[in-house]
Amino acid sequence: MGMFSESVEVRCTPAGQPLDLQWAGRHYTVCAEPSRWYERRQWWAEESRAPLGSGPGLVDHEIWRVQVQDVRRDAAEPLTLDLTRHISSGRWRLLRIHDALRPKTA
Repeated sequence: MGMFSESVEVRCTPAGQPLDLQWAGRHYTVCAEPSRWYERRQWWAEESRAPLGSGPGLVDHEIWRVQVQDVRRDAAEPLTLDLTRHISSGRWRLLRIHDALRPKTA
């Protein structure tokens, strides 16, 4: 599994569920029901102090695991990606690409 942090553009349903995304110059559509969970982040290592009144957006990351398909390659196997959304800004980042489900290259 590759782990990193890279900005991606994500379009969501009105309920906030990812529908499709732009990444590395390609357009992908979500092709299976995504999963969502929250993870604790080490805010004390990233910031000198927590702003008064901050809570869920500071402590937790919203993580989505999505299976996506490149819209230009109908025959390609889906990729499984973990995405995170910054609560206050709404920006999305790609966190992980799951190798076990990455399309095989010839």
